[in-house]
Amino acid sequence: MAATQKGIKSSGKAKKTSSVGKVKRKLAFRTYQRAMRYLFDRTDYERQSRLRYNVTTFNLDRMNAFLKRIGNPHKKTETVHIAGTKGKGSTATMLARMMEANGYRVGLYTSPHVTTLHERIAINSKMITEREMLSLINRVHATVEKMAEADDAPTFFEIMTALAFMHFADKEVDIAIIETGLGGRLDSTNVIKPSVIGITSISIDHQNLLGDDIHSIAKEKAGVIKKGIPVITVPQDPLAMRALRRQANSVKAPLRVTGRDIDFSYRFESSREEGPHTRICVTTPTSKFEHLRVPLPGEHQAINCGLALAMLDKLKAQGYEIDDDKAIRGLNKVSMIGRMEIICNDPRTIVDTAHNAASIRALIQAIGQHVPYDSMVMIFGCNKDKDIDGMLDQLRYGADKVIFTRSNSPKAVYPQDLADRYTEICGKMCQTAMTIREANRIARSAVSREDLICITGSFYLVGQAKEQLQGN
Repeated sequence: MAATQKGIKSSGKAKKTSSVGKVKRKLAFRTYQRAMRYLFDRTDYERQSRLRYNVTTFNLDRMNAFLKRIGNPHKKTETVHIAGTKGKGSTATMLARMMEANGYRVGLYTSPHVTTLHERIAINSKMITEREMLSLINRVHATVEKMAEADDAPTFFEIMTALAFMHFADKEVDIAIIETGLGGRLDSTNVIKPSVIGITSISIDHQNLLGDDIHSIAKEKAGVIKKGIPVITVPQDPLAMRALRRQANSVKAPLRVTGRDIDFSYRFESSREEGPHTRICVTTPTSKFEHLRVPLPGEHQAINCGLALAMLDKLKAQGYEIDDDKAIRGLNKVSMIGRMEIICNDPRTIVDTAHNAASIRALIQAIGQHVPYDSMVMIFGCNKDKDIDGMLDQLRYGADKVIFTRSNSPKAVYPQDLADRYTEICGKMCQTAMTIREANRIARSAVSREDLICITGSFYLVGQAKEQLQGN
């Protein structure tokens, strides 16, 4: 049981710090900067261009051993687990805000980040501080080094996940909402025993690691499904749904689908008062939400919102005290860094972390519905482990002009390679730029007041764009 029983809200008063993973010893790092250099020097699969997806590189035995050495902080908190290909972060954030509005202390762990690593670990919308991060890294340093001596050192993502569990245990959150990183079956977060599991839309992504087809990828995502734990998902490709159902049946986990087992519908509309937006209707055993406005633009966010509400209902059925009106107020406060975010008005510039073909398609549709413009210039860059052809194919349907560039990630594809492939696939002309700054300069010279610049393709690229454009 977590620090507070289900249905009993936090008092909001300061609480004693947990002793999770604490050992009295000389501090390894006295400054935040040195601690972060140490953390970023760990093996980071997020930035490696070539790696194998197996139990050697992605090892839950190592993760479990690491957590045991620091006091098993993941067992001290009630959790929710969210997997899928796209919409994980949005779904997790919407659920978190609704729980927060009902008086709960909610931990939120997401990845990757857009501009700062601290985005990944937050409690009630407040990111972990530098002081807290420094303290946590000092507490795990000796354990990491001992495991390194045995040639089994935790990776960057394993350490980050452990830090999140420790932070949530220290602050005695009522519930922690945990988003998977890569896949599901071997993901470092897949050590928890959650109260409910949510699986967002599954599409082609990381096929060099998770599999070449939707069924193989879904099998890896389905690896988060555990014995007897309720699972809620959204309508999926039939092959993906088959994989989810097979895993759920094998461990006797009840699986429900929004729009099929849970009454769910949505519609796009526009009004003079509220402009273009999407509304949803969701009916669950405990609640009825009618014509509820989705806080984020795009029909894909309506599907994510429906999933978040269905998961909220499951928590409500398990004993959490949830007032629907408060949940709606929390939902209305949702905003997301890097999701159709306007970062400049002259010229109008939007950034979005769409990083697979399905997300690019959803982004173009959402822009068409919500943002009036004459012509759109898209600045695009992506990583080598993506469905590059699928993403390039989708660009043709929304971009009047494309400028290919790259982020500073080692996995980033060279702009000319993207341009050559785009011309081959779409038969259209394009331009290239080696940096986001140069790409933006080219784009600005090509747009007028009524045009739009959209920067997308990867978290890394969007993060750099925000830092450079908003820093000027």
